[in-house]
Amino acid sequence: MLRKLTGLTKIYIACGKTDLRMGIDGLASIVKENFHLDPFQTDVLFLFCGTRRDRFKGIVWEGDGFLLLYKRLEAGSFKWPRTSSDMEEISPEQFLNLLDGLTVIDVSTVRTDLHPTEIL
Repeated sequence: MLRKLTGLTKIYIACGKTDLRMGIDGLASIVKENFHLDPFQTDVLFLFCGTRRDRFKGIVWEGDGFLLLYKRLEAGSFKWPRTSSDMEEISPEQFLNLLDGLTVIDVSTVRTDLHPTEIL
C-alpha cells in the first residue's frame, strides 16, 4: 500500500529519533517548531522513526485533514539516519529504498576540504 502512494510533491525524513507515542498534532508541531516547515502543505509527506527503527509514522495534509501513516516491521529494521536532527528531503525512489531496508541518506560524508597532512 505505501509503495503505491501517488500525488506526493515532497517527502521529508526526520533524521534522528522521534517519540512515536505522539499523534498527528505532536508530529505536526515538530515539523513546525523544530524544522520550521509548514505541516499544512498539501501532499507533502513527513516521516518519523522511533528508537527501535522497526517502525515509523508519517503525516500528510490532504487539504481537509491529516492522514497518519504507521508502518511496523515484523522482522528487521529500517536504515534510518541517526547522526543528525535535521529534516531531509528524499525522492520517491529513496522512499521505496527505505521501505526495502536500504540506506537512503549516507551519513558518512567524506570531507574534501582537508589538506592531506590534516587527515593523519
